[in-house]
Amino acid sequence: MPRYKLTIEYDGRPFAGWQRQDNAPSVQQTLEQAFLRFCGETVTVHGAGRTDSGVHAAGQVAHVTLAKARRPFQVSEGMNAHLRPHPIAVLKAEEVSDAFEARFDAIKRHYVYRIINRRAPLTLERGQAWQVKKRLDAEAMHEAAQLLVGRHDFSTFRDSQCQANSPLRTLDHITVTRTGDEIRVEVSALSFLHRQVRSMVGSLEHVGSGKWTAQDLANALAAKDRARCGMVAPPDGLCLTQVDYPTE
Repeated sequence: MPRYKLTIEYDGRPFAGWQRQDNAPSVQQTLEQAFLRFCGETVTVHGAGRTDSGVHAAGQVAHVTLAKARRPFQVSEGMNAHLRPHPIAVLKAEEVSDAFEARFDAIKRHYVYRIINRRAPLTLERGQAWQVKKRLDAEAMHEAAQLLVGRHDFSTFRDSQCQANSPLRTLDHITVTRTGDEIRVEVSALSFLHRQVRSMVGSLEHVGSGKWTAQDLANALAAKDRARCGMVAPPDGLCLTQVDYPTE
């Protein structure tokens, strides 16, 4: 039975997240319904990352196994035809080994969080970025963010409903940069805890606004206490941009 690797883009606003829900639309369910219309098969689409409600993706990866072989171009074109009008697109389909697992074979996940730092209301960026009106010091945010790099107990930045077995995670990379009114927080790791990125960004906003110092952020991390998290940034600005796999 042929297996396909899918690279997927979506606007997360209409969905209750990636994972199939009983009473709310999800990205996974919408893809599975499109496969049923496309090829008449009831399938399970397995994603590399379970993005939360309202979180976007420019490079989500998933795999699906079909009963009948089709050219990858047919899969992507057929799926995109049946996904309309939902804001989901299959950017690329590739036939892969039946051993390929989108989630478990991934070696790194990359996210970008976008802040628009201005007083005027958002128009084009509404729903795609977090608007913060108070001027933020992106350099101070970047310097403080380096304290989060490495292997730590991230309990402070872990949602209370997180189902991970351990709060230990290794953050490989985090940068904070400003271009005009836009501040980008880029993070990379093998895996993240539930709402870890949004929790870290919300606390870094406290550093940028002057409410916290870098030492306050370090103390919050060391406390291993969810109550010490600064805030949770809204989902609007978060986007899963890329998932890495071992080279063939």
